[in-house]
Amino acid sequence: MTPQSRIRRIGWIATLAVCAALYLVLHLKVHAVWSDVVRSEREIVSLERQKLLLETEFETRANQLQLAAWNNVDFGYTAPTARQFLENERQLADFSAPALPGTPKPIRVAGVTGDAPAYPKMVSPLTGKPVEEALLDPEQARAAPLAHGLGDGAMRIPLGAVIASAVP
Repeated sequence: MTPQSRIRRIGWIATLAVCAALYLVLHLKVHAVWSDVVRSEREIVSLERQKLLLETEFETRANQLQLAAWNNVDFGYTAPTARQFLENERQLADFSAPALPGTPKPIRVAGVTGDAPAYPKMVSPLTGKPVEEALLDPEQARAAPLAHGLGDGAMRIPLGAVIASAVP
C-alpha cells in the first residue's frame, strides 16, 4: 500500500467517525426535544382538565345564584326545620291517606304461643307416617342407634334403616 492510500483510508475512517459522532449528538438533541414536547403535551392536558373543572365550578355557582334568585322571587322554598323530621315509621304512616274501599287488608304475621309445636311433624314420603323425633333432632340422632356420626358435626342417617323401621 502506498502512503497516500493509507492516508486516504485513515481520512475516510476519521470522516466516518466524525459523522457518527455528529449523528449521535443530533439523535440525543432530537430525543431531548421530543421529551420536552411530551412533557409540554402532558402539562397542556393537565391544564385543560383544570380549566374544565374551574368552568364547571363557575357554571355551578352561577346556577346556584340563579336558582336562589328564582326561589326568592317565584317559589319561596326554605330549608327544613327540626320539627319537620320524623322519628319513626308510625309518624310517617300518620301522613298516609285512609284506605280506599276494596283495598286488600294488610298482611299479618302469626306467631306461636303456648305449648303448640313450632313446626308440623315430618311425614315419611314412603309410608305417610310421622318420622321419629330422634332422626330429626341432631342431638337425639347422635345417641340413636340408626344414626352414624361423620365427625365435625355432620350426620348420616342410613336410608335402609329408616325404610326398615317404617315397613310393618
